[in-house]
Amino acid sequence: MVLNDAERGKLDERDDDAFYAEPRLVTHVDAGFRARLTALYDEVLTAGDRVFDAMSSHVSHLPDRQFDRVVGHGMNATELAGNDRLDDWFVQNLNETPTLPLDDAAFDAVTCAVSVQYLQRPEVVFAEFARVLTPGGVLVVSVSDRMFPTKAVRAWWDRSMDERADLVVAYAESTGQFADTRVVTDHPDRDPFVGIVARRA
Repeated sequence: MVLNDAERGKLDERDDDAFYAEPRLVTHVDAGFRARLTALYDEVLTAGDRVFDAMSSHVSHLPDRQFDRVVGHGMNATELAGNDRLDDWFVQNLNETPTLPLDDAAFDAVTCAVSVQYLQRPEVVFAEFARVLTPGGVLVVSVSDRMFPTKAVRAWWDRSMDERADLVVAYAESTGQFADTRVVTDHPDRDPFVGIVARRA
């Protein structure tokens, strides 16, 4: 496993459902970061793709392109219902139930924007990302230096941005199902941008 038990811990071990019960209809990163993320999606996603937007909210940052289907997952129903890019969505606490209620090879792309730091069992969740992707499908995980610090896992706190990218790469590699992993870095505005792109083998 990539993380030990101590690294999976959080400052606030209280119920995640209660923490996320109040909708936060805001963007958690600045305009430059959001534009860079949309540009990365535009580079790796194809019109007609079936997209699973994991740990989503009221915005998915997807490019202005027609996708066959976009399914969102998150922790707040109000946020997900307000996301006009989602065709379907569901609420699930991945720290309690890391397996996804989705069919094998159901998606061409999985996206996860600035939320991976909250996963306590990332190895299991990333294995699920691999399971729901078609062979050759793409996983895109973006990382910011912003977070809810009390809900981020301890493994995240004292790592640099480069080390956090390495950690996400390790999550993907732990599944044995991803290849051609690359890290994209940029500083478009105040928020440093890191994107991890991996292909399903």
